[in-house]
Amino acid sequence: MNRLLQGVVERLVRIGNLTITDPDGTVHVFGDGTGEPIGILLRTHTAQSAIMLNPWLGVPEAYMEGELDIVEGDVLALLRLAYANIDAGADIPAWTKVFDNLRIGLRRLHQINTAGRARRNVQRHYNLSGDLYRLFLDSDMQYSCAYFERPDMTLEEAQLAKKRHLAAKLALEPGQRVLDIGCGWGGLGLYLARTMDAEVLGITLSDEQHAVAVERARQEGLDGQARFEITDYRDIEDEFDRIVSVGMFEHVGINHYHTYFEKAARLLKRDGVMVLHSIGRSGPPAATDTFIRKYIFPGGYIPALSEVLPHIERAGLVVTDIEVLRLHYAETLRHWRERFMANREKAVEIYDERFARMWEFYLAGSEAAFRWQDMMVFQIQLARRNDTLPLTRGYIADNEKALATLEEKAAEPARPRKSGAPAKAG
Repeated sequence: MNRLLQGVVERLVRIGNLTITDPDGTVHVFGDGTGEPIGILLRTHTAQSAIMLNPWLGVPEAYMEGELDIVEGDVLALLRLAYANIDAGADIPAWTKVFDNLRIGLRRLHQINTAGRARRNVQRHYNLSGDLYRLFLDSDMQYSCAYFERPDMTLEEAQLAKKRHLAAKLALEPGQRVLDIGCGWGGLGLYLARTMDAEVLGITLSDEQHAVAVERARQEGLDGQARFEITDYRDIEDEFDRIVSVGMFEHVGINHYHTYFEKAARLLKRDGVMVLHSIGRSGPPAATDTFIRKYIFPGGYIPALSEVLPHIERAGLVVTDIEVLRLHYAETLRHWRERFMANREKAVEIYDERFARMWEFYLAGSEAAFRWQDMMVFQIQLARRNDTLPLTRGYIADNEKALATLEEKAAEPARPRKSGAPAKAG
């Protein structure tokens, strides 16, 4: 093994049980021998050099290319070992910190998400085959953090609970107009139309998602209530009673936060309510992981709340509630990862082995970040007036109960019902 790489691993792995077999067949053991055994096979000297220079990009790239195999344990176990050592004060090589500082210094350049660039970035990820997403998502195709009211919930139950939780915070009244910014495959918009008789406009920049959402609305007989368009949020010119955005803000880019919230304030009626659901950081501002930015979400950025709230204030919006979901996304990603691995051969058939390895690392890496690092999800409820919503949070639970009743009534696709509406706002 390259002596420099050996020195890096020795400084990084002080606890745990890691075995690395180098391209020459020599076996190297690291850690104190405790915990789950993890075995790595390095197949090329090129991979050694790349990992030595920048482990956070070199390891996933080598895994993608088949130049690194995990022969004992799995990707999640390897990442757990790395994060455990970092928490224990591992000696991170100085030159890797240079890469981190460079990423932070260039982050605004990476996030120049003009309308054209935003559309290209979205196409990179969300225009992948729908058959791929069906391998691991729930039946409603919810591609965002679920809400685990109970630890024994199935993924389907937790995703339904997420939609119910968001709808309860919207304090939606039957017949109101809703804008869904980043509507995905239409699941949330259809839920609001079906259970609350809402008039929904869902917007996306993905052709694939748009086509699925439109067809779902047609099949349910909701195409008169739930419309879906390929439109940038900056191009919307109308007024809405409610605005919801789930899993889209991560693609806005820090350069455009002012524009985003100024636009939301203009689109929201005077007595309107908005709920923003986004991945965030519980720590200070940082930069997008190099592997994620390069291969998974180009132009994406995960903000700290300290980067978001000032733009909300300047837009004249009132923060009426903030909820932080801590391990909910870790559990969501666990379900996704397990389903993906159970269907991994099908993923290879849809794309290829390299793609399957890339997504395996993406899902495991994301779960690890939410479970052992500073990733979380925040839900920010916004209004234009401070008297729009009830004084205490009890209405949220009341609305969830009413919505659960409406879900039962709307279990079979039919004309949406207006009875049993959640409590009115105000």
